[in-house]
Amino acid sequence: MLPLACTTCAKAFHAAGGNAAGLAILFLLIVIVGVLSVIGFYMARMMKREEANLDPRFKDDYNPQNSL
Repeated sequence: MLPLACTTCAKAFHAAGGNAAGLAILFLLIVIVGVLSVIGFYMARMMKREEANLDPRFKDDYNPQNSL
């Protein structure tokens, strides 16, 4: 195993129940990814609803593929 901490801290990690810091980071990563995916889902949902309910007279005729 790669020594990433001094021996005092390393012994304290093992006595405290193993890799608690690693599990805490994993838990927070799962929470952050979950929150960001929910935000992305609702943003995509709002964009689809806005496109479906948009009045055609307010729609822009700009097409970026034809502008080159």
